[in-house]
Amino acid sequence: MRRMSDTMEEGVIVEWLVKEGDKVAIGDVLAEVETDKATMDFDSQAKGTILHIEAQPGDTVPVDGVLAVIGNDGDDFKALLEEAKAGAANGSSANIEEKAAETPEVKQETPVQESKPATQAVASPVQAASNTASVSADGRIIASPLAKKMAAESGIDLSMLSGSGEGGRIVKRDVENFDPSSIRRATPAAAAAGTEGYEDMPLSQMRKAIARRLSESKFTAPHFYLTREIIMDRAVEARKSINEYLGSKVSYNDIIIKAVAAALKANPKVNASWMGDTIRLNHHVHIGVATAIDDGLIVPVVKHADAKPISAISAEVKELAGKARDKKLQPEEFSGNTFTISNLGMFGIEEFTAIINPPDACILAVGGISQKPIVRNGEIVPAHVMKVTLSCDHRAVDGALGAKFLKTLAEFLEEPLRILA
Repeated sequence: MRRMSDTMEEGVIVEWLVKEGDKVAIGDVLAEVETDKATMDFDSQAKGTILHIEAQPGDTVPVDGVLAVIGNDGDDFKALLEEAKAGAANGSSANIEEKAAETPEVKQETPVQESKPATQAVASPVQAASNTASVSADGRIIASPLAKKMAAESGIDLSMLSGSGEGGRIVKRDVENFDPSSIRRATPAAAAAGTEGYEDMPLSQMRKAIARRLSESKFTAPHFYLTREIIMDRAVEARKSINEYLGSKVSYNDIIIKAVAAALKANPKVNASWMGDTIRLNHHVHIGVATAIDDGLIVPVVKHADAKPISAISAEVKELAGKARDKKLQPEEFSGNTFTISNLGMFGIEEFTAIINPPDACILAVGGISQKPIVRNGEIVPAHVMKVTLSCDHRAVDGALGAKFLKTLAEFLEEPLRILA
């Protein structure tokens, strides 16, 4: 298993596109792998025959773990495979439980008379073991993530299944072989009032990465926060005019991305990263846009946002968001950010704080736009008001610098012609 993104620690086999005995060349796509960022093609880096497929669909395999064996016809790969398994067992014991249940039993094969070494071994989950009950001591149903997903999609109640995996765990084959007609339905008893219950959701690769990276950020980078109100009346008018002119829908977030990019060019020390013994000042402006998807959060990157018109930013954000939802983002599309924006205004959130997205020194949390009374020229008048909060890594950005950036951002949004001209 190769590291397919900068934060990847393990991957899940979604589907094999080859089978044992197939001939493959360098560059051929072997499988689809779910990483912490997206579902990606796994291509071969060796030429030969697929002698053995070790990791099955649904298996979680750590980086450098065994996926399959590629070699020459007739190669004796068993010793090499056992050695790889032993190494995985010693160094990656934390992954054994979730890998074990989905791997089918391996049939004994007739030894080859003249053994030749396999040219390459790739990956290794542990084999399934005993078959006992499917319910844990505390009453929870024990099932693999893939089995749970398949059962939910098929409308099957897991409590009606017997598990054939390790420790009685319900696995893929149990769901596939389930026959509803074999179940004799009992008369349902009246549900007791106030019945307790819960469900343990398995962690996706993306959720594991979010937990790891944001914990490191929060507990490593000394965060501080600056909040400011911005009058958005003219931005509201500008957006209406832009949409009428273009005939397409430009969002407030698109305008904010453009304004942030301009503010970073005016305040280049905010467009920075803490590197341990240096502060890196980025000359390019790559804006990460936090995007919510079913599995969690991913940050597609609008590169060189300062040099693009709002219409181009709008089109790119829509394209990247669509790819993110379909898990089709490529690594270059969610890496390289120098600053990040997280906008929850569309959910009715007025104000919040965000955790810095490494390697950035800052992240901007954007709230919703609402009409409020303000004092203008000595009179109380209604205005469109938006609150933004800048989270800063105090190692790289001081309070005065962050405040100056927010002042510049407010000026651009309150007079949007300055970024549209």
